[in-house]
Amino acid sequence: GDVLDDYVRTDGVWILTQNKQSYQTNNEKECAEKCEAERSFNCRAFLFTRKKLQCLTLAENAKTTVMFASADAALYEKRIYLLECKRGIGKDYRGTEARTQRGIPCQKWAEKIPHKPNYTPEKYPNAGLEENYCRNPDEDESGPWCYTTVPSIRYDYCNIPDCEDQVTQTGEVECMQCNGEDYHGEVSRTESGLECQRWDAQEPHMHGFTMKHYPEKDLQKNYCRNPDGELRPWCFTMSLTKRWEYCKIPRCATPPPVSGPGSQCLSGKGEDYRGRIAITESGNACQHWNTQFPHKHGWIPDRYPCKGLEENYCRNPDGEKRPWCYTMNSSVRWEYCTIPTCGGREQGMTGMNNVPIHIPLTEECYQGKGQSYRGTTSITASGKNCQAWNSMFPHRHEKTPDRFPDADLRENYCRNPDDDNGPWCFTTDPSTLWEYCNLKRCDDHTQE
Repeated sequence: GDVLDDYVRTDGVWILTQNKQSYQTNNEKECAEKCEAERSFNCRAFLFTRKKLQCLTLAENAKTTVMFASADAALYEKRIYLLECKRGIGKDYRGTEARTQRGIPCQKWAEKIPHKPNYTPEKYPNAGLEENYCRNPDEDESGPWCYTTVPSIRYDYCNIPDCEDQVTQTGEVECMQCNGEDYHGEVSRTESGLECQRWDAQEPHMHGFTMKHYPEKDLQKNYCRNPDGELRPWCFTMSLTKRWEYCKIPRCATPPPVSGPGSQCLSGKGEDYRGRIAITESGNACQHWNTQFPHKHGWIPDRYPCKGLEENYCRNPDGEKRPWCYTMNSSVRWEYCTIPTCGGREQGMTGMNNVPIHIPLTEECYQGKGQSYRGTTSITASGKNCQAWNSMFPHRHEKTPDRFPDADLRENYCRNPDDDNGPWCFTTDPSTLWEYCNLKRCDDHTQE
């Protein structure tokens, strides 16, 4: 695979570290190769700036040092140093657990008190024997261990969870069909081993994905779920520095059950529409789903195998009001399509069926700068309506859901994708590009 597959990318951030090397490279892949070949230190991450084509290899990652915003930079962190779980016997475990299974603090590998170690950083430079972190330099079948700080106990094993796919009570490996929209399993750790936050909790992360607002999404306990049409199941994490992360659930080997050819007319929101209409309601031809011109997008057929993204036919993969498509008109990103209803009536006569029902969430205030705000307010401070994030009318912009996948740019809800001073939105007023939203900080007024 690609060398970049071993890294986790975060756009718009910079981290402080004294131990670094600077290189001039043409792209991120070349920079990753510099990190792999780094001999001055153990390279855990690299920074790449697109404008200057500057490459910085780093001895630290966001877990071990300070991170702050930097618009032009992209941070790539080696996955292996982010994992807090072990694969197999944990020979390559590079997490930061530093206590044994009995809660005893570990002795630093480079120290000789209270125990004189057989395994030291000098003798085993590739075993990751840093600080006092649990490691498995001798490939012990019982997994990572460390020398302890108790004189009477030379060493002890560490309690590191497995990264492997969790197994059900029947002994079968859990898997998902399609993108896991109907996954009802019990995996409750993310792909990097972080524990999932319960869906009915608002700590450490506030959110609107509750059983009350999404009664049909099976948001039980802290199990991984896919309530919003993501690539695969995910969860909010118990880590203060990681709001959410995907879960590692493999696709099932058996194909999903065939539900028939799909509807050739509009029923409900048209999510099962599989007809061949490929023109929008204003007459624009639809762009093919497997192309990125004239509009770049994330609805790639291979990623969403059960959404029917064939040719350039109108579809509704994301729960919109009705089927839509990206258009071949470079100035119109997407539009709805006119699909005959299954009852034979015109779409305009279907009444409330076409009106999206927005359930207001409970977040009427925001924390800090509001980057975690996930409420449904869509009015600016001066009373203007917000423009939808995936719309280019009346204002063209680059703050799209595709470019900011972690910012939850749904509908026209107020958000803060770019580290501004508070939640904001583009407005539907052609003379006003954007405004802050009609929201207060949570500490500015008394919460009920």
